Amino acid sequence: MERVIFHVDMDAFYAAVEQQDNPELRGTPVIIGARPGTRGVVSACSYEARTYGVRSAMPISEAYRRCPHGNFLPGRMSRYQEVSRGIMSMFEEFTPDIQQISVDEAFLNMTGTERLFGTPEEAAALIKRRVTQNTGLVISIGIAANKFLAKLASDYDKPDGLHRVLAGQEEQFIDSLKLGDLWGVGKKSLERLHELNITTPWELRQIKKASLCRLFGKAGGEYLYRAVRGTDPGILQQETKSQSLSGEVTFEQDTRDPEVVKQVILDLSHQIMFRLLNSDKIGYTVFIKVRLSDFSTSTAQKRLRRPLYSAEELFDVAHTLLQKRWNRQHEIRLIGVGVSSVFTADNQPEQQELFSDPYDRQKKVEKVVNSIRAKGSRIEKASLIDSVPEMKKREEKRFSSRGDEAQE
Repeated sequence: MERVIFHVDMDAFYAAVEQQDNPELRGTPVIIGARPGTRGVVSACSYEARTYGVRSAMPISEAYRRCPHGNFLPGRMSRYQEVSRGIMSMFEEFTPDIQQISVDEAFLNMTGTERLFGTPEEAAALIKRRVTQNTGLVISIGIAANKFLAKLASDYDKPDGLHRVLAGQEEQFIDSLKLGDLWGVGKKSLERLHELNITTPWELRQIKKASLCRLFGKAGGEYLYRAVRGTDPGILQQETKSQSLSGEVTFEQDTRDPEVVKQVILDLSHQIMFRLLNSDKIGYTVFIKVRLSDFSTSTAQKRLRRPLYSAEELFDVAHTLLQKRWNRQHEIRLIGVGVSSVFTADNQPEQQELFSDPYDRQKKVEKVVNSIRAKGSRIEKASLIDSVPEMKKREEKRFSSRGDEAQE
């Protein structure tokens, strides 16, 4: 039986939710993330903002330079997660084998479902209609025999895309892309390839693996060798929802700025902790993934004696793990944070500590915050919203229009 994998990507998700909730924002450039004038990155942006060259993980200062008239919003993670949960529940109507890799994307194993939903293309079209009818949002779906190709296929015809890579046409599909379209091939790799007069996937495929490893290092060379042939490089390991939760960010430009990396880890920590709380789960092990500019990837983890209490604790452990894995001499391309050894809270009684834990108060606060968010109120972590410096009056007016955002 042919393996059928869907990669489902919610198009410009954060910005699309904001535009759906606030019709005045529709058709305008919306940029979610840090505020202009502060150190931070773009979390997401609308397609209108992308026409100005704004991209996710771009420094916010650069986004403001390119699109100063954009609507810069701090983001409402609780709202995005609420919408995401609703969409993921729709996916469960089509397959029980779901790997959610972030708040706005997931892999669905649709192998063997043709009798229920028709051909893979028909099933994908049905899923797309279901999501739009129920949320007003648009998603793109890529279909292939492995996750790497499915992810590339979901980007092939965005937004509102649907593309399938048929068995036997993997290299033909890869050759229809630009080198820069290959997921995981960044700016520095492209520059090096162009220096070698390699400008297309076909030309790259003519280079022997040993030569690629010599030019790009073992990890980078093997990655390029497999990617250009449509073979999954293996960077998307299987996650079972009941075992682990994680998220990751690939920077628009590789960075060694510790404050930018720290802010991303903090953001990911809060996303993951609220996903745990919302699903009534507890986790014992914190892990990080660090990919450097040369594609070398390392991981580290720490198992705790009792469940994680708060996002602050998750952040502290993850940041400490990063400091042990990163000497700041090399730029970071990707950072990931996750929690494993995850169980349903009811099935895993907490071990009582003899002395009070410094994170216990944070745990109680975050449970209260989460319950408030569940009722529809908007509340954000103050540490995730940078202070706004003195700016032009029109920027102040635009920011003040979001003054109903409560801060924790």
